Amino acid sequence: MQTDLSFVHLILGASPVVQLVMLALLLASLISWTMIFDRSKTLRQARRDADLFEDRFWGGRELSELYREVSRKEIPDRGLAIIFREGFREFAKQKEHKGIAPMAAVEGARRAMLVTLNREVEKLDTHLSFLATVGSTSPYVGLFGTVWGIMNSFQALGSVKQATLALVAPGIAEALIATAIGLFAAIPAVVAYNRFANDVERLETHYEGFVDEFTTILQRQAHVV
Repeated sequence: MQTDLSFVHLILGASPVVQLVMLALLLASLISWTMIFDRSKTLRQARRDADLFEDRFWGGRELSELYREVSRKEIPDRGLAIIFREGFREFAKQKEHKGIAPMAAVEGARRAMLVTLNREVEKLDTHLSFLATVGSTSPYVGLFGTVWGIMNSFQALGSVKQATLALVAPGIAEALIATAIGLFAAIPAVVAYNRFANDVERLETHYEGFVDEFTTILQRQAHVV
């Protein structure tokens, strides 16, 4: 009699523990892909927003006019735009106080920008820890399913007088599927995590460079006003 080693049959014929492992890995893979598409769209939009805002910022317009545009949300208030808005708002607020030192106003604006920068980076980092977890643990979860399936296969051999490949093959095959699904879940998650982490780091460096440049501009204005 020929043994059915089709993929679907092996999954349906696996032990409950192995099936549970497969289900958990498939669910983790599905969630990972959802997060991958979400982060890809978010980071692509963040890079586009940063480029568009810098074009406006260095376009020669007045800072107060740019601030009003951001406040009215004519420019998306995220990324560099919201960092600029919070810095300029704090600078203007500090300048309203009588007797405050010019550099104190600049330092207050810089602190406000750095706090906002950290919040924006945290938003960009959303879901990356989950991708890292899936990428690092899925192969081991799949391996657990494989070990469990092979163990069951060899235990079943103890109840027969003659061991044949036909008896062992289905159990080993269904066990190895768990490892394959673990790798299927892990590899895209690891690749996506590495790429997105690099993108977030580059955006963070971009934001920090803007904060330094804007701080220099505020320092000049503080001594003029």
